[in-house]
Amino acid sequence: MDLEEAKEFKDRCSQCAAVSWGLTDEGKYYCTSCHNVTERSREVINTGAIPNTKIQAINRGLKRKRKLEKGWDWYVCEGFQHILYQQAKALQTLGVGPELKNEVLHNFWKRYLQKSKQAYCKNPVYTSRRKTTVLEDNPSHSDWDSEPELLSDLSCPSFVESGAESQPEVHAQKSLPIIKASQSETASVCSGSLDGVEYSLRKEKGIVKMTVPRTLAFCYLSLLWQRETITLADLLRFVEEEHIPYINAFQHFPEEMKLYGRDKGIFAIESWPNYEDIYKKIIEVATFLDLPRFPDITEDCYLHPNILCMKYLMEVNLPDEMHDLTCHVVKVTGIGEVDFLTFDPIAKKAKTVKYDVQAVAVIVVVLKLLFLLDDNLEWSLSNIAEKYNEKNEEDKPWFDFRKWYQVMKKAIDEKKQKWEEARAKYLWKSEKPLYHSAINRSVVYKRREMVVSLQKQFSTLVDSTPAVEKKSPSSFQFSWTEEGSDRTCFHGHSLQGVLKQKGQSLMTKNSLYWLSTQKFCKSYCKHVTTYEESNFSLSYQFILNLFSFLLRIKTSLLHEEVSLIEKRLFKAKYSTTKKKSSRSRKVRKC
Repeated sequence: MDLEEAKEFKDRCSQCAAVSWGLTDEGKYYCTSCHNVTERSREVINTGAIPNTKIQAINRGLKRKRKLEKGWDWYVCEGFQHILYQQAKALQTLGVGPELKNEVLHNFWKRYLQKSKQAYCKNPVYTSRRKTTVLEDNPSHSDWDSEPELLSDLSCPSFVESGAESQPEVHAQKSLPIIKASQSETASVCSGSLDGVEYSLRKEKGIVKMTVPRTLAFCYLSLLWQRETITLADLLRFVEEEHIPYINAFQHFPEEMKLYGRDKGIFAIESWPNYEDIYKKIIEVATFLDLPRFPDITEDCYLHPNILCMKYLMEVNLPDEMHDLTCHVVKVTGIGEVDFLTFDPIAKKAKTVKYDVQAVAVIVVVLKLLFLLDDNLEWSLSNIAEKYNEKNEEDKPWFDFRKWYQVMKKAIDEKKQKWEEARAKYLWKSEKPLYHSAINRSVVYKRREMVVSLQKQFSTLVDSTPAVEKKSPSSFQFSWTEEGSDRTCFHGHSLQGVLKQKGQSLMTKNSLYWLSTQKFCKSYCKHVTTYEESNFSLSYQFILNLFSFLLRIKTSLLHEEVSLIEKRLFKAKYSTTKKKSSRSRKVRKC
């Protein structure tokens, strides 16, 4: 196909009335806008006048090679579609059902393309500068099920292939709406994509621009819709462990998708995903898409606090008997109700529950109920448990908070050190070099080859040991049931030392409790409360730091969630403090 040789043909296309022609291998004219092939063919030059016809064939081969080096004409949205496809495949290998990729994520992405006016609408942003309207009046465009699959269950996602020799398999795939670029768009030298420059400058009110972090928001929304057994903290940890493509995800792009210039700022990521940031993007994307109420989170769902509490109690090596207490706190506070747990983006205040953070916060509250965590009572109770265990070695051991603290402190310090070392050694540069323009391509590739060869030489000199294989993904970061382990497992330990019998029910020996937050921030504040380590006991700090590291979140976020649960649990205490403050104000006014 050669656009230059087709310039002499000036007739309008019978399908779309455009004057933009290319030549097929058979010499026939085809419209680059709608792919309509005409019966007209280019006049054949008399090859008898040419001394050597082999030169023509060589030149044609060189042209094809140059076009392959130039790559496909592709749009930014196709790059994000490829990343989503790879992430969905990765989730499938982690045990997620194929419905997530083929149905849920497919529909969410299609809805986004329609809402952002990139496809499935009249006059998409690529084909016209005029403001477009979403085809809500046409059922064939508004019905998700009637549209072609974007993320089909094939070996490779589909892409737009204008200006390049397409492979025969591509026609069999269901792909994005094919949008042909004008010659001015194709001639862009500032980016590998056709719209890289325009996309980076695009700022339209009410449109949520797609970014690499937002691909994780799409993935989590799909997981939440399917009620899969992966929390947001698990998803981000799998990303960090490179089980899910995120950093340098563009490396998985096909060779024909050239990426340089402005594309670098769009697809290159140089920081790990942050829990709070991705959480905000989840709300943002769900609201923008106008998604309906998600499927109910019931008691048998993995995301229900009762199940998650059991999971995290096992994770941090706490007694199984604590699960009854966590279930009781969940019931009293009402955080286990279906309406509270189910995400509804179209509600007035759209917000989804931080399921993992909430479950961990419940455990923190239970620990405070049992041991107070004031740097005094927990150690006194530990002395009693230690003496009992020494005298009654054959009986079921009582839970010893001090011993548990020592075991967990050692385990978490070792884990944290390995995590910090892994982060420090992480190579941010991609195997696929990025360059600012096509002119610099050869220089950048030569430099990259030189760096790789030097790294290999130095690695052989410094350490000849083979690299450690990447561990298989797991929902648990700690294992306490290994045989022959020198670490004590507290799962089967009794809480009899901290509980007392009263009638037919058990009550905590500790009758005191201190609130993590005495007074919450005003509604106009971005945060609910503040967290200053120096204001709290060392035991409480350790518990928060332990769980915060497990979830890879800020300690202040967990403290805030603990305060919100306490507010629900101790409504009477907070109501009395409010009354006292209102009375004092009245007295001052008088």
